[in-house]
Amino acid sequence: MNLTQDLYSDIRPYNDSEVPAVLNAMLHNDELVGAISHYKFAKFYRWLPRLTKSIVRIGLARQFGDIDTVRDFQKVVAGFMQKMITRTTHKVTCSGIENLDPEGAYLFISNHRDIAMDPAFVNWMFFHKGMQTVRIAIGDNLLSKEYVSDLMRLNKSFIVKRSAKAPREMLKALTHLSSYIDHSVVVDEASIWIAQREGRAKDGNDKTDAALLKMLYMAQRKAMTFSEATKRLNLVPVSISYEFDPCDKQKAKELGIKADGGTYQKGEFEDIESIVAGITGYKGNVHVHFGDVVDESIATPAELALHIDQQIQANYQLHDSNLIAAGVLDGISQQRQQEFAKRFSDLSDQETIIAKAMYATPYLNQQKILNQQVTESQNV
Repeated sequence: MNLTQDLYSDIRPYNDSEVPAVLNAMLHNDELVGAISHYKFAKFYRWLPRLTKSIVRIGLARQFGDIDTVRDFQKVVAGFMQKMITRTTHKVTCSGIENLDPEGAYLFISNHRDIAMDPAFVNWMFFHKGMQTVRIAIGDNLLSKEYVSDLMRLNKSFIVKRSAKAPREMLKALTHLSSYIDHSVVVDEASIWIAQREGRAKDGNDKTDAALLKMLYMAQRKAMTFSEATKRLNLVPVSISYEFDPCDKQKAKELGIKADGGTYQKGEFEDIESIVAGITGYKGNVHVHFGDVVDESIATPAELALHIDQQIQANYQLHDSNLIAAGVLDGISQQRQQEFAKRFSDLSDQETIIAKAMYATPYLNQQKILNQQVTESQNV
């Protein structure tokens, strides 16, 4: 490991040389082994916890024994991913990836619907194309357990420090993150995935936070213009669309509480529960579209955010669920419409309206872009 890499040791993914030691530590992490034992063998664990954990530890040791590199670890992840896709999706498709240079490095800025599955589906596409998988930005709020952090960093995740509160600490953390992203793409020639905003777009409205784009510039602001700093990152907007969101009803309930003027109090394990629901819940058709590299000279974060939004929204693949929610029913069977309505039968009227709006918004956003393009063409 060289000195430059050491500069980012607190946030970067693990290197190949670190993999065996990290796996060994995880193997001896009693909390992790206990969690796996409880999840996989709940009945046996309840009555024979020590024996169950011993058996699980032996199984993990066998699986870990063949893993020496990050790529080896991701092959194991790919096996679980294939099982998840088989069980929880109807079809997974991709477009735009053919326009990317297989040897190139990019900053992928993606819409954000699911905590774990958004970057997982992006990596799935690259893995099966034989391309290098991406380094994934993940907030430290999701890494309360050391073994969770280890698992994520083995899977090429890097840490976004959101826990810093003091202004000076926040500035230092953001500049450090900005420097790491720039170094990854420009020096390491390794692609990055990051969500277009902090937190999921629970209302279905995919909007880029200009503050994210300001962060990208922080480490380079004394050396170059905003346009120069962002262009060298080979920024590519990514649109991920799910026919069904496994967390849609929970999102609708949260938004319903806020719409009534209430304060939504997130549960202690809610993020983990959302991750599990997103992985195990039925998603129907899933599509990932890689947009065009932003090679224009765009002077401000607000202008760049608008450009990214237009690509993400225009390239979002609409599903029957989006069209039904928007009232565009031509060619959609009565059965499909009834199945979609039944999905929200246990929600209140207000929550149902919110849930359907969540699905309708991508269609409405596309219509706005199309109308804008027509108006512009007429004015030429």
